[in-house]
Amino acid sequence: MIVHEEAIKDAVYQLFDEVDALSVQGYDEERNVIYWNLGSELLYGYTEEEALGKKLEDLIFPDFMREPVIEAHSDWIHKGIKIPAEELTLRHKNGGDVSVFSSHVLFTNEHNKHEMYCIDINLAEVRQAQAQAQFKDNMLEAVFEATPDVFLLIDENGTIIDYHAGDNEELYALPKDCIGQSINDFFSEPVARKFTVHNAIAFTQGGISTFEYEVELASEVRYFEARLSHLSAYKQVVVIIRDITEQHKAAQSIRQHAYFDSLTSLPNRFLSLDRLSQMLKEAQRSKEKVALLFLDLDDFKKVNDSLGHEVGDKLLKEVANKLTLALRKADTVGRLGGDEFIVLLRSLTGDSDAIDIAENLLEIFREPFEIDGKELVLTLSIGIVTYTENGDSASDLLRHADAAMYQSKLSGRNTYSFFTQEMSDVMLRRLEIEEQLNHALQRDEFEVYYQPKFDVKSKKMIGAEALLRWRNPLLGNVTPDEFIPIAEHTGMIVPIGKYVLKQSLAFLNDWNTTHQQQYTIAVNLSPRQFRDKALISFIAQTLRDEKIAPHSLEFEITEGVLMAGNSYIDDALENLHQLGVKLSMDDFGTGYSSLSYLRQYSFDILKIDRSFISGITEKKEDLDLVKATIALAHSLDLSVVAEGVETHEQLLLLDELGCDLVQGYYFSKPIPAEDALDFRYPAN
Repeated sequence: MIVHEEAIKDAVYQLFDEVDALSVQGYDEERNVIYWNLGSELLYGYTEEEALGKKLEDLIFPDFMREPVIEAHSDWIHKGIKIPAEELTLRHKNGGDVSVFSSHVLFTNEHNKHEMYCIDINLAEVRQAQAQAQFKDNMLEAVFEATPDVFLLIDENGTIIDYHAGDNEELYALPKDCIGQSINDFFSEPVARKFTVHNAIAFTQGGISTFEYEVELASEVRYFEARLSHLSAYKQVVVIIRDITEQHKAAQSIRQHAYFDSLTSLPNRFLSLDRLSQMLKEAQRSKEKVALLFLDLDDFKKVNDSLGHEVGDKLLKEVANKLTLALRKADTVGRLGGDEFIVLLRSLTGDSDAIDIAENLLEIFREPFEIDGKELVLTLSIGIVTYTENGDSASDLLRHADAAMYQSKLSGRNTYSFFTQEMSDVMLRRLEIEEQLNHALQRDEFEVYYQPKFDVKSKKMIGAEALLRWRNPLLGNVTPDEFIPIAEHTGMIVPIGKYVLKQSLAFLNDWNTTHQQQYTIAVNLSPRQFRDKALISFIAQTLRDEKIAPHSLEFEITEGVLMAGNSYIDDALENLHQLGVKLSMDDFGTGYSSLSYLRQYSFDILKIDRSFISGITEKKEDLDLVKATIALAHSLDLSVVAEGVETHEQLLLLDELGCDLVQGYYFSKPIPAEDALDFRYPAN
């Protein structure tokens, strides 16, 4: 029996010797700290030296808990009322919250004085709860009671020789009902087979063997993780069984999010297009008529801008519900993103069926939505395509439906349009641009213009932003809004981007030489350029060729680049930071996640979008947002650039708000290089 107890003790000590997620503290009758282990230091931030002698209520308890804690401690010592084990939110040294499962045990020491020991488990890191800590012999049972896991000690034959559980639910048996039993008797056959296999692995290979299993309990499927650790000195295995049902549900939720929109629960873009492809294959086999409706909410952006994204999100949920209720069970409604939805119609007898459905959708959307006590009227613009008249692939149908929807917008919105050949004019324009774009570099049709940037305080020009312009003999002047997305889509943006960078740095060299001072140049980087493996080396080489210091080059990056979340973008941004160039968050305030990106990446500059600057002298909301943005940027040691400054009043107000740099038509439109060389700050 002594050997058996030593085995249990050694097993538990081996398990918890390095449990840094388990905190143990000791307190005397006056609630002074007398013991503080490493787990407590890691969990609460106080070292042993800082904690010893301090009052229990002064260290880790929020103010509102202090009096109840003092009273509970006194009741236990003087009235024998035990402090129950429970989940608590305590306080870290830095003031943050610490969520723990806390249990307590009361001892009488050799001086006949009470000592209370608290055993706290960090609920945020339960999965790493087998780490560092040391326990006294008389805390052994308290540790088991405080840990919401099942502990088994089994021999090489799979016989349970000891059992502990900190949960009295029907899930767990009493020790008397399982000690001495075989794993094969204690678990169902499939689970027992897994235990047998992993028990053998633990004995033959040592280390830790882990597996998961499920059990149906009270009409509910529960999921568990079993970890087996071999105790070679005793030829036994410690088994820790943990309920991972919630984690399993979370994993299922992640899989759900891969195929369904998290806001509306509709099929997302990926699943919608997959269902469209499947529908087309079935229609081809059955020769049935099907249709695709592309839906866009009219003026949804105004709702977001005026009432906020929270109202916008609620509205999108209601839209999804209304669409789902209006359609047949055989049809599919999905969310492509933003305020765009897709409807897949099966088994149509003709175009009239699609028209009836579209008209019904327009009719029911004339009924106002009631959101937070407000009545909002939101209409639809619908594009309709049928298979096979308007394409025989999912991508063709989606593209044509988008074009038809755009025609509905041009027709005044709140209507539907079938895709027609006339709508292909838009596509033809795109194809013409794409064709001419392929040779525009070779024909020297591009020119880089520069929009000056000024220091608000000193009124000095400090640099410029490089902006690309394109004049084609056949198409005339093509705006960046037209050709940049096409260049991005075709990959032409990569050589075009290199051209802009070389031209800009060559100009910067001339500019510095002419004025005998150091200017900066800002260049935009598009998402596609980040996929160019030679991007960083090209930038570095061009800087050397033009003898430009890296800090004089600034790359403007929009949130759209960062939203992709690709690792190569993260790597490229880190390499640019290491190179020494400046990184600027462009169009700040127009996206959903800019704040997280400012924290995640090494930005130097924040550029406030022109849509906010235009209203700062008229709209208090815009003024407050710009003021807060400048304060935020400065707190993060970022410089602030305001773009789109068009009036003297805006400039004066930005100066008062502490904005660092400005650019806009008030000073100058983008101008060619030769004009930029001689440009001077305008007279007030």
